[in-house]
Amino acid sequence: MGSGTLRFEIRTANGDLPVQGAEIRVNDNTGEILYQQTSNSGGIADAITLPTPDGSVALDPAYVGPVFGSYNVQVIASGFRTVNVEGVQIFDGIDSVLPVILHPQTTGGIKSLPETITIMPNALKDPTRRQQETEPPNPRVLREVIIPDYIRVKLGRPDTHASVVRVSFIEYIKNVASSEIYPNWPISSLEANILCQISLTLNRVYTEWYPGRGYPFDITNSTTVDQYYVHGRNIFDSVARIVDRIFNHYIRRTGFKEPYYAEYCNGTTSTCSGLSQWGTVTLANQGYTPLDILKYYYPKDIEVVVCNRFDNLTESYPGYSLSMGSSGEYVQAMQLFLNRISGDFPNIPKIENANGIFGADTRAAVQEFQRTFGLTPDGTIGRVTWNYISRIYVAVKKMAQLVSEGQRIGIGKTPPNVTLRQGARGENVVLLQFLLSTIAEFYGAVTSPLQTGIFDNATLQSVRDFQKEFGLTQESCDIIEPIRAC
Repeated sequence: MGSGTLRFEIRTANGDLPVQGAEIRVNDNTGEILYQQTSNSGGIADAITLPTPDGSVALDPAYVGPVFGSYNVQVIASGFRTVNVEGVQIFDGIDSVLPVILHPQTTGGIKSLPETITIMPNALKDPTRRQQETEPPNPRVLREVIIPDYIRVKLGRPDTHASVVRVSFIEYIKNVASSEIYPNWPISSLEANILCQISLTLNRVYTEWYPGRGYPFDITNSTTVDQYYVHGRNIFDSVARIVDRIFNHYIRRTGFKEPYYAEYCNGTTSTCSGLSQWGTVTLANQGYTPLDILKYYYPKDIEVVVCNRFDNLTESYPGYSLSMGSSGEYVQAMQLFLNRISGDFPNIPKIENANGIFGADTRAAVQEFQRTFGLTPDGTIGRVTWNYISRIYVAVKKMAQLVSEGQRIGIGKTPPNVTLRQGARGENVVLLQFLLSTIAEFYGAVTSPLQTGIFDNATLQSVRDFQKEFGLTQESCDIIEPIRAC
């Protein structure tokens, strides 16, 4: 027998705001409560240790028994829908985190029922072979390779009626890595697999593979055509740390800009012309580097390159770490960012004198930030911590801007005395789009339209999402009426 640890991040607003006082219950498969905790002001709770099978079984491709401990988690918080997560996977010697996004409670009806998330077994047990489909009828290609802030994932095959979720790109890759491979594999093996997952994803984004076919998403979670993503699953620390370090690295062929379509399969029950996931373990144990492994399976002229364009923005990291004694504009920028973040995560202490000098108070704030977001609490701002601080700052600032915008345009209790339909324009449409954008931060099923002042297809889809989420229909109310119901 072995053991692994599990900690929790309880958030709302698409993961941008912490939820304090959430009750967390961990049950075994018989329903017995093993642990009961409460989230702090940062939305986190202490890590717990849980029994697992011995880790060696996850290194044997012929082993057919259970390779991880399976547990159920329930999260209860006042004013939010209860969330049940079934089948949380715990590996021997591996730390993991379960991010739980809480949605506000609606008024009665079916939406008052708990949300249930079921984590299915790892994709290594899936005998399906991924196949690149035929070229879309009107292929489109972006001008530059970029790392998107978010990616739209269809939770099923392209031609099904499954839901589409919007996920942070980095969190998406962490989820895929946790769902596709075992987290106790050798580091070279993990890194080679993750590079494939990043490249396959960026290939889909760069070629606009699905939008080119008229689909409103970027990738699916079907292993027949894409890669496995389990919405709401727990994330393993061993893969998360690699993703934080290389999320903007991808594979391409020398002389080509396009991210390589890095086809892969498990190499046992399913084989293909690309990378064998189990084969990477054998090669890593023989001393192969990640690039050696990739060149073993793919053309010899492939290379791993770095993309520093993030949704048309250049990475701001100065190129060196900030620590005790550092000073200057980069330190001050991080101090101001941390102080803004602490407004929403009060467990992070304020830096009283944000003067650009990295002192003990800055180090304490950095360490608490790192603990809150599952990073190594060394008090140093390296590339990973810098990018995390920047990302969270943008997220909480967006929430503040939503509130500010709402005050500026003067939202009252009485809605406009008009009916808004597709094609409408003007201030009332801006108000509608703002309200939908705010609601979308807390209700993941509602898509967020741009505030253009034009009632376009995206706004129509958002209204329909809202009506479905709140049990309303277009036949029973005008387009503007559902917003008043909120």
